[in-house]
Amino acid sequence: MGAYCDENLSFSPACNLSPSHDLRLSKHVHDNVHGNIYLDPLSLKFIDTEQFQRLRELKQLGLAHLVYPGAVHSRFEHSLGVYWLAGEAIQKLKTYQGLELGIDRFDVQAVKVAGLLHDVGHGPFSHLFEREFLPKVLNSFKWAHEQMSADLIDHIVDVHHIDVESEMIKRVKEMILASSEFALPKSAKEKQFLYDIVANGRNGIDVDKFDYIVRDSRACGLGCSFDFHRLMETMRVLGDEICYRAKDYLSIHKLFATRADLYRTVYTHSKVKAVELMVVDALLKANSYLEISSSIQDPSEYWKLDDTIIKTIETAPDEELRESRDLILRIRRRNLYQFCNEYSVPKDQLEHFKDVTAQDIACSQKNGGVLLQENDIAVSNVRIDLTRGKQNPLESINFFKDYESQEKFPIPHERISHLLPTSYQDMIVRVYSKKPELVGSSCL
Repeated sequence: MGAYCDENLSFSPACNLSPSHDLRLSKHVHDNVHGNIYLDPLSLKFIDTEQFQRLRELKQLGLAHLVYPGAVHSRFEHSLGVYWLAGEAIQKLKTYQGLELGIDRFDVQAVKVAGLLHDVGHGPFSHLFEREFLPKVLNSFKWAHEQMSADLIDHIVDVHHIDVESEMIKRVKEMILASSEFALPKSAKEKQFLYDIVANGRNGIDVDKFDYIVRDSRACGLGCSFDFHRLMETMRVLGDEICYRAKDYLSIHKLFATRADLYRTVYTHSKVKAVELMVVDALLKANSYLEISSSIQDPSEYWKLDDTIIKTIETAPDEELRESRDLILRIRRRNLYQFCNEYSVPKDQLEHFKDVTAQDIACSQKNGGVLLQENDIAVSNVRIDLTRGKQNPLESINFFKDYESQEKFPIPHERISHLLPTSYQDMIVRVYSKKPELVGSSCL
């Protein structure tokens, strides 16, 4: 695991652990976002495996560190952060509504392990591997890192002989898959609110976002006014669903707005996308030789794939990798694909607007200037929303007036501040030239 603190610690309320939890059985690691994170024995069995340690080699923000140098944090610390916040969330609900909701130790442990392992199956380079590379090599086959996380959990339990109830693992996988298109039927008809904590498929408010929004903002040197502590302290379960005080609706909007700002300024920065387009091309050219995509259905091989595939390509002498190697060298020397122009899709066209291709751009060029061939063009279709597509996310969240009230209700659009946006989705089409010398100063 790394830097553990093994000294015996006495319980204090600041630890946010139940008094029945013996801290002598816990190790802790100091996190730069949440402070001391205490690791329970079962979670440690998963952490101290080569499959989980792989997350150290996956940068949380993929290639964004080439534009934001501080963005070098990994999915390892993010996973520890989500583990900790998942435990905090379930403990708070247990403290305030434990008897009413029947929250037991099994529930607490399952939620924490789900938080820890929710990204264990993530691919290299943030979402590039899953959303940009694989669709170009798999044709119609659908693959999601959440499903690989579930498969890897089974693999880890089998390989490392982890003594854990099968029902616990089943529940953990259900929680991880809850917000994906591979969501499983929930085995527990009661306590549906437990599935809202790690990967919330109902409305998108979950501790995964709580962690990465704060962690990513800090790493990139950006301010973050969103405060998840307020939401965690005041949330409440009504009708088997986590609800929030009506007076906190602006804090919830700030969660989604901050996430959208990160997408605009960091995740989809024009230079970040230029590098991503180059890495996708490098992976595509190397795939037949290195068989990069061959392990995506085999957890025993998949865990060996991480961000270091770039170094493998860069340092390999094989002639079959020359084109990929040249692209990586161009990135190192900052000879990137040249940004030419971008187009913001009008909001009344968003619903039916199809992704623009390099062929579309090549065919639409006007005579008179330098004409780019289809192979010279790269296109990035960027979609940014507040997690619910064109819908206002606040309309899928239930609120309550005060703690005496047993009624939950959504806040309709017309009751929301007129200062908030009326459009909840953006799409930007960016065009790049793969050969900067062809366009020179003619690009913007």
